[in-house]
Amino acid sequence: MACWLNLGQILKVNAKKFPSTIAVKDRKRNFTYPELNRRVNRLSHSLLSIGLKKGDKVAVFLENCIEIVEVYLATAKTGLVIVPINFRLVDKDAEYIANNSDAKAFIVHDEFTPTVDSIKPNLKNIETDRYIVVGEEIEGYKNYEEFIDGAPENEPDIIVEPKDTWVLLYTSGTTGTPKGVVRSHESYIAFYLINAVDFGFNEHDICLNIMPLCHVNSTFFTFTFTYVGGSVYIHPARHFRAEEILEIIEREKITFISLIPTHYNLILNVSEEAKKHNLSSIRKLLCSSAPVRKSMKKAIMDFFPGVELYEGYGSTEAGIVTVLKPEHQLSKLGSIGFESLGTDFVKILDENGKEVGVAEVGELYSRGPMMFDKYHKMPDKTASSFRGEWFSAGDMAKRGEDGFYYIVDRKDNMIITGGEHFYPSEGEEIIGNHPNVFDVAIIGLPDEKWGEKVTAVVVPRGKVDEKTIKEYCAGKLARFKVPKQVIFIKDEEMPRTSTGKILHRVLRERFTTEEV
Repeated sequence: MACWLNLGQILKVNAKKFPSTIAVKDRKRNFTYPELNRRVNRLSHSLLSIGLKKGDKVAVFLENCIEIVEVYLATAKTGLVIVPINFRLVDKDAEYIANNSDAKAFIVHDEFTPTVDSIKPNLKNIETDRYIVVGEEIEGYKNYEEFIDGAPENEPDIIVEPKDTWVLLYTSGTTGTPKGVVRSHESYIAFYLINAVDFGFNEHDICLNIMPLCHVNSTFFTFTFTYVGGSVYIHPARHFRAEEILEIIEREKITFISLIPTHYNLILNVSEEAKKHNLSSIRKLLCSSAPVRKSMKKAIMDFFPGVELYEGYGSTEAGIVTVLKPEHQLSKLGSIGFESLGTDFVKILDENGKEVGVAEVGELYSRGPMMFDKYHKMPDKTASSFRGEWFSAGDMAKRGEDGFYYIVDRKDNMIITGGEHFYPSEGEEIIGNHPNVFDVAIIGLPDEKWGEKVTAVVVPRGKVDEKTIKEYCAGKLARFKVPKQVIFIKDEEMPRTSTGKILHRVLRERFTTEEV
């Protein structure tokens, strides 16, 4: 047995250490650690019984539920590799991921079987008896509960090493075709241990999981709690209803949640009646995946009195790179903090690979124990993302004299207008603070005179027009950075990844082809 226990192996230990602790819970069910371990062992043996062997890929097309947690744990025990597919994807995207990953089995929610049925003829690596459905019985699928019913409950006799691949996680595709990110057990073990120390989590914590479990944020933070012996409440990720979330916090005595700015925005705008919920159990909050504006930070801390607010910067590939801790939230506005515990170092390099000076903008590189192994079947992309051992997700950043890091923007989002370089996040911070703006993205659209025309795409909260936005920016932004055009759209029209990041690329494509 390896000296570091992976997520499946630690479950066996926690079943003995915490025999009465609820490990996972949802709206209908809950399982203690011993109950969960027995179910996971049964699933492990059932997957092996259909001919799967260590290293084989298991595609998962599930909404957040206890079963997807069990699949993560069973693949960790057996050496199988889980391939989580975002349940919001259309058939062609699901087909691409299943085929690109070489998946040999498919586990799907009953309501998503029409999508899987439409692509079955094109999934050449999956035998007909390896389709499993969670929920109602569907012809052509093994029913999940029947599949595991009666299987052995002993630990599977398979040696799984820390360096073995556990998760093949496809990026949300902010810059194009999703890339398969190959991650080892070792990289996740490092995160769980580092995270427990950095954030101070323990067996008394109760995490509310809201983010989709097909995303790295959830695979990181949700399973930190099952690793340390805490509890996890699994919430369906399809719809975010702020008032419902507040009810769950009060009822389940939730101590931690990881959310994105869009979620916080919705919570802050609930009715006065909803604000009466008792939220005193919350100890810590994390905001990640996108920058948090000053006004929102203050509002979050007012809404959750006494809470410790954290911000994390990282990526699917690198894990958590930096953390801005509670004591610095207001004194270091706009910062992503210092290196996460265990991250070796952060470098900011120019185009030639030379470190830039203090306050100069360059590309952020990092290395550390949470780093991924490679991109699946993309050796050139893997090579181009690294400088030696140092990886970049393509974000531009700078370091202040105080040693704190600041993200400027994504490299691909830079706008060149009239020969001047402009990163949209600066303007988005300004416009986003207008009281009648719910959300905003700034993009560059082709323009004969300027090269690129600075364009603000705004989701209004109240009455606001183009003139108001431009006047609000005057004096706060250099003239060339003030939007020359403002486009208003509805919130549901703002393209986002499954974790809420705005897809600037999609906006550019849309409004380059449309007359605005």
